[in-house]
Amino acid sequence: MLIKCLPLILFSCALGFPKRVHIGGLFDDGEEIQRTFETSVKSVNKERFKNAELANVFLVAKSNQVVTDTFEVFLKVCELMGTGIAAIFGPQNVVTSEHVQSICDTMEMPHIYARWEPMQIRGKGINLYPHAETLSVIFDLLITDFEWKSFGILYENTDSLIRTHRLLERWDARGHTIFLYHLGSGPSYRKVMREIKDAEIENIIIDSSIEILAEVLKQAQQVGIMSEKNKIIVTSLDFQTLDLEPYQFSGVNFTGVRLIDPNNNIVQNIVRMHKNEWGLTDPSQLRVEPALMYDAVQLFARAFKRLKDAIHGDVKQLSCNGSLSWEHGYSLSNFMRLSEMEGLTGLIKFDTAGFRSDFQLDVLRLAEDGLKKIGMWNSTNSIEWQPESEPPKSDMEFSLQNKTFIVLIAISHPYGMLKESADMMTGNDRYEGFGIDIIQELSKMLGFNYTFEVQADNVYGSYSKSLRRWTGMLGKIMADEAHLAITDLTITSEREAAVDFTMPFMNLGISILYRKPTKTPPSLFSFLSPFSAGVWWYLIGSYISVSLLLFTIGRICPAEWNNPYPCIEEPEELENQFTFKNSLWFTIGSIMQQGSEIAPIGLSTRMMATSWWFFCLIMVSSYTANLAAFLTVETVVSPFSNVEELANKKTIKYGAKVGGSTLMFFKNYAHVKESNYTVYKDMFDTMMANAEDVLPPDNDSGLKKVLREEYAFLMESSSIEYITERHCNVTQIGGLLDAKGYGIAMKKYSPYRHALNTAVLKLQQSGLITELKTKWWTQKRGGGKCREDGGQSQAEELDLDNVGGVFLVLTVGVALSFFYTIIELLWDIIATSRRENVSFKEELIAEIKFIVKCNSSPKPVRRRKGSSNRSREDSTRGCTPPYGFIPTIRTTSSDDK
Repeated sequence: MLIKCLPLILFSCALGFPKRVHIGGLFDDGEEIQRTFETSVKSVNKERFKNAELANVFLVAKSNQVVTDTFEVFLKVCELMGTGIAAIFGPQNVVTSEHVQSICDTMEMPHIYARWEPMQIRGKGINLYPHAETLSVIFDLLITDFEWKSFGILYENTDSLIRTHRLLERWDARGHTIFLYHLGSGPSYRKVMREIKDAEIENIIIDSSIEILAEVLKQAQQVGIMSEKNKIIVTSLDFQTLDLEPYQFSGVNFTGVRLIDPNNNIVQNIVRMHKNEWGLTDPSQLRVEPALMYDAVQLFARAFKRLKDAIHGDVKQLSCNGSLSWEHGYSLSNFMRLSEMEGLTGLIKFDTAGFRSDFQLDVLRLAEDGLKKIGMWNSTNSIEWQPESEPPKSDMEFSLQNKTFIVLIAISHPYGMLKESADMMTGNDRYEGFGIDIIQELSKMLGFNYTFEVQADNVYGSYSKSLRRWTGMLGKIMADEAHLAITDLTITSEREAAVDFTMPFMNLGISILYRKPTKTPPSLFSFLSPFSAGVWWYLIGSYISVSLLLFTIGRICPAEWNNPYPCIEEPEELENQFTFKNSLWFTIGSIMQQGSEIAPIGLSTRMMATSWWFFCLIMVSSYTANLAAFLTVETVVSPFSNVEELANKKTIKYGAKVGGSTLMFFKNYAHVKESNYTVYKDMFDTMMANAEDVLPPDNDSGLKKVLREEYAFLMESSSIEYITERHCNVTQIGGLLDAKGYGIAMKKYSPYRHALNTAVLKLQQSGLITELKTKWWTQKRGGGKCREDGGQSQAEELDLDNVGGVFLVLTVGVALSFFYTIIELLWDIIATSRRENVSFKEELIAEIKFIVKCNSSPKPVRRRKGSSNRSREDSTRGCTPPYGFIPTIRTTSSDDK
């Protein structure tokens, strides 16, 4: 029964979509679109381990350069479909693309492209380019908001008129006056431009392809229709990729729209990642159609992941001459239309008709310092205009100019430290650190002077009920003894009520500092880890099955029945080496790579042995390759993994800095009577009950206790990060207990709070604070000491997906072995029936009766009665008597007694 079910089990494991998904690309319009297509495929394959939306999706791109000949394109599409692809991308040419679309519709194959299409049909291909009808709305809104009553349209071809058809509909005899001017074939367009100038048309809409747009604008300026009195709107979405510097100081009111926002973080990250492959130095140089093709691959990968999760199926090799189609093609197309994602071209979403919707366009205007965003339009709303000029700076911001501040700091690594120098230093030069650098950068931006003053007792500040005032840094701020305070000063509600803080320059939370967990050696049975339990059971089943099959096939195969005594020309019995024990020994010897004294003779048994040896080769090699990793990987065991487990560990002490914000966090929970979360309350009570032992005065003392005792120190995650960069035997345990931030403290209702807030925000947006953190956390003062260049990664056990092909080879080999065994048996029966002059049926029945006995008794030699050896002259040729000796032959006469 196991033998019969094994092929079914293996076949069921092979169901489902393949790990490597092939997609085809057809490109006829330069190399930019093909380049972004291929890099997007690489990006999907790289991100499949990090992004859950792309998990287990590995794309294989088959990109092809094609011409505009429809027959050649047809042959290329048929060739791609014959290889088993899951989608076709491109081409850009309208005629060839429509031809490809018709083929894909017949085969139910997803067709994905990115080009402007005047008459997009519902339910056909998936076009990521904004729908022509929707795109025309923005220009109609611009004319309305600009209150143009008369304007001219300078167009390139009939597609331009389709794009501006809403504007043409505005014409009426009494209101709007519209003039149409065709650019012509070029390369000179000056004649038609002079007609516009002579007609004194000031408002002009230019609609042309990006390939000639730069030349059109250049000639327009030469003719004089891009002067101060002119207002120009350009309809191309690639408007921003042009070099517009020659027109910046012409005074022309130059407006355009863009689909790609170069300031978007997603755009910047993707362009930065592929800048070498794309040859771009700035995101503003990226054109729309290549960007749409990049997004198309990303959208397809996410949709295919959803298809794999929802449907058990497979890709199919299709023939253009056949009638087959891919039954999952429409489902994949629908998943793409239902998917949403943020890409290079913003939000990618489709409406119920399958057209792109909810996309966003930025309205740009050319100023003397470059393009400025003046508005934003979503396809579902009207234009949201932004102020074109920044509001003047208030007197409050200018009040920091040349003002001198006393800035309180604390000697706390790495926020404020004394410089390590052999020279005698005075003043501000004595100090360095993260907080010191932030004050220096703020001073450069706002123009104030400063003097650092160290808080001698390193007390940041808390309210003292006995003294009825605030202590530490905050007490000095409130007493006007200092203007600012910067260190690892946490913003809390209690402190916020007493003083003002800037917006946080660092965000963090409370976590646990503890010794690094110990590593335990591999378990006694770790040698079983390279394979999963399922693979081991399949291996045992394969061993037993192949042994039984080898025993059976050995009995069926005529070549395996040998004369045990070669000297006897016509033996009465034949023996078979593949007994049940020998079969088990043969297979186990192959697995152990030791072999055996048994050698197959027949073609079928040799074929089966070869298949088994190949199976053993792959299994043993896979096991050996994975075994080393599993035997060397050490499991990390930590006594606790979060704060709840720490609270339940009676053998481990824990605490926080006395008087710090971390201890206040637990104190606040202890004072909330109605709180259902009692863990923090209990922890606070425990810490206060053992205050002298578990509440150190500063972070350094807490670190020493962690290193020397069974002690866990609760502190801010930023400080833990700093410590773990320098002390390799401690680490952070668990996540963050809360979310808080460090800010610069100043007196309540300070007049310069707004200016400092704005400056801190600018430092964050510019990335300078991140650079400073990297400098002081991982570079200066021993940072980066504990970083490992190539950490040991946890090996994964081999599952059936990794070795399933080996089982398939084994199954095919066994099946072929059966096939050849039957052929050999029938051939031998035919030869015997002819030689011995007996019927084929009689011989076949006799063989079957012997086979079904399933015992190891010798096989009798069937021969016709009265037959004798007809070749006795060769009967002793090569004869070797058994047992290694030659018997003595005695001849006697009939008279001897």
